[in-house]
Amino acid sequence: MERALVERRLPTKAKRHGQYFTPPDVAATLVRWALRSPSDRILDPACGDGEFLSSHEYGVGCELDPEHAATARRRAPGALIHGGDFFTWADETHERFEAVVGNPPFIRYQGFTGDIRERALRQAKKFGADLTALTSSWAPFIAASALLLKPGGRMAFVVPAEIGHAAYATPLIEALCAAFGEVVIVAVREKIFPTLSEDAWILYAAEHGERSTGVRLVTVDRFKIGSDLPPGGRVVPLSDLRNVRGRLRRWLLPTNVLTVYETFERADSVRRLGSLASVSIGYVSGANAFFHLRPSARRRAGIDEHFVKPTVRRGGSLPATDALTARQVKKWIDDDEEVLLLHLDRDLKRLPIAVRRYLDSDAGLEAREAYKCRVREPWYSVPDVTVPDGFLTVMAGDTPQVVRNDAGCVATNSVHVVNMRPGESFTAMQRGFASTLTRFSCELEGHPLGGGLLKLEPREAQRLLIPTPSTMPDLLNTVLATEALEHGIATMRSWRGYGR
Repeated sequence: MERALVERRLPTKAKRHGQYFTPPDVAATLVRWALRSPSDRILDPACGDGEFLSSHEYGVGCELDPEHAATARRRAPGALIHGGDFFTWADETHERFEAVVGNPPFIRYQGFTGDIRERALRQAKKFGADLTALTSSWAPFIAASALLLKPGGRMAFVVPAEIGHAAYATPLIEALCAAFGEVVIVAVREKIFPTLSEDAWILYAAEHGERSTGVRLVTVDRFKIGSDLPPGGRVVPLSDLRNVRGRLRRWLLPTNVLTVYETFERADSVRRLGSLASVSIGYVSGANAFFHLRPSARRRAGIDEHFVKPTVRRGGSLPATDALTARQVKKWIDDDEEVLLLHLDRDLKRLPIAVRRYLDSDAGLEAREAYKCRVREPWYSVPDVTVPDGFLTVMAGDTPQVVRNDAGCVATNSVHVVNMRPGESFTAMQRGFASTLTRFSCELEGHPLGGGLLKLEPREAQRLLIPTPSTMPDLLNTVLATEALEHGIATMRSWRGYGR
């Protein structure tokens, strides 16, 4: 299905509100974990249809959606359900609770906007979690909920598995450790929500009003119904978590495997990709359908070849070889694919008649109203268009691919562009990138996207470990290293659901 068609579709109400209802057994189990006494009063800050509140006699809930609030009142007749925005209510209420439970809405920052977000971030900061505007909604829900607990109180939440890697998870976890004597994250390998691509874990916090120096990470294959929190796991000190930018997911690995990786991190003959090259996103056109032309469309419009550049539209277009060549680009052209970027220099004094005619077409009149086009001057000049040394795929099922740019192409932001630092060799970097160590590093420094996919943001890609070609045999050909790295790859792939 074409991307433009997908983007024009209105999201479902559930997706807009981040509503994915919790299985009954999971909700009942979390309520049991949070309660210390049958008389405890619980709060669900985003109660949805009342699943959590129906498990306990004394409850209070907030729900933005009137239909779901009505359902919650029917399912939990003894509970008090407040309609409207939780953050407004939380800012005004004087009530305090023995326990807070729930499954907070998961709305990514693009949809988590306006006054609600401002109130949410303000309350999170009051709790001690200084969250950025790029934060998804679930994190401030947890922070604001913690403000409503009585001393000694507990929390039990279903949370997205991104708590193990998202940048904004770090200030939240640190604030939780500053406010609770025990903080536990239960990483669940099998899906709690079978129909969703998003994986979910469990956050548990107890002894509100005390402090802890680290978070206990417990790994389980599947969520088990019961009254007791899973035992065991390992305590990750906050100091260690800070050293890896809060990426808790590395402790999903067996200790011996993580030790091998940390040894490579300290090795002089292993470098971070960022020390060899810069990695960034490609250009953002603002209106892809308008700015990317088929060769036949360029000819019909009479636009000179001087005003177009061949471009890599998506990672799937890259060949399964070391280099993108002129021969591959010629095939795109011969197949009449939309691979020609209309590239007009912002300092161009006079536009040719054919170009002006295309800009003033119905498609051009629509494109100039798109946000990215509307806020730049002139609207038709796509910025940040450069010819990089190579490309790195953003998403992968198996392992990300790095490809040398022998064809002189540019690339959209669906592909990362790679430019070598002075004196560094792309070919040497590429050889190191193919190593078992770097394949493992991709799994550890990248993050799950859902559906088994691995994603690498530019800042993650720049942290990839790259062995130097001259030392690869010495570093990687020991049985211990090879077995540990391969086991690490298999472990992290199983956690992101690859091959599920």
